[in-house]
Amino acid sequence: MQTEAVKTSSSIAFWILFLIILALAILLYHSALFWVLLILDIYLLFTSLKFIYEYQRGVKFRFGKFVGVLNPGVRFVLPIIEKLTKVDLRVTTVDIPKQEVMTKDNVPVKVNAVVYFRVENPEKAILKVEDYRYAVTQYAQTALRDVIGGIELDELLANRDKIAHEIKEIVDKETDEWGIDVTAIKMQDVELPENMKRAMARQAEAEREKRATIIKAGGEVVAAQQLVKAATMLSKAPGSLHLRTLQTLNDISPDPNTKIVIAIPIEVLEAIQNIKLSSAKHAKQSTSLKQNKKSK
Repeated sequence: MQTEAVKTSSSIAFWILFLIILALAILLYHSALFWVLLILDIYLLFTSLKFIYEYQRGVKFRFGKFVGVLNPGVRFVLPIIEKLTKVDLRVTTVDIPKQEVMTKDNVPVKVNAVVYFRVENPEKAILKVEDYRYAVTQYAQTALRDVIGGIELDELLANRDKIAHEIKEIVDKETDEWGIDVTAIKMQDVELPENMKRAMARQAEAEREKRATIIKAGGEVVAAQQLVKAATMLSKAPGSLHLRTLQTLNDISPDPNTKIVIAIPIEVLEAIQNIKLSSAKHAKQSTSLKQNKKSK
């Protein structure tokens, strides 16, 4: 209702003033003042017309006093007497400059973020704060430094979205009385000191080597178990180990440049040794028999 009343009163005052000047110009048609009044009337017409776009609202003052908020459309603002301040209702993006902050565990980091906000109440945004855009930016910087200063580095790196949401809640609560709605705060970059980057890189490399060693050891355990099973099966089948050796020789023989080193299995050596022992024993027995016969 206040907006419609402001609109109607301004329109009536404008047309009354416009018609009065126009009537005076007509009455003084043959006078030199005719052109002065006509130019003044045209100037009043063009300077009083204001266009408010759909995404804007107009905060109007008369004699320095707030009189209402104007909706989109063509509006009349009397020069000198009235003033119109346009407020954009679209989401505004503000970049927070890189801030150097000391975390709870005494690690210096540089953090920058982006604030997304929009004006919900144009009246409060103009009357409650001098420059709401600058005020939101400065308050977001302060909240960013306070929140990051109370957490450790590992938590900062692992929970960036959670921390950004916490900062957003703080800023939104404090700027609500300014008619501002903070829709989101996003942390763009967390810059660490060079020595900290190198230390974290070494830690990550050591962790990867640890996992690789564990995986390799597990593979060797499985391979050893399979080798035990294979050796057990080969030992139970006579001649299987010899066949396996021949198969290995056949696999490496197609390449003429390959030097073949024949590895004799231990079982073969043991068999040869057993044969030698048997022969020696048999020869000893034969010699002893011959000596017994001669003695008789």
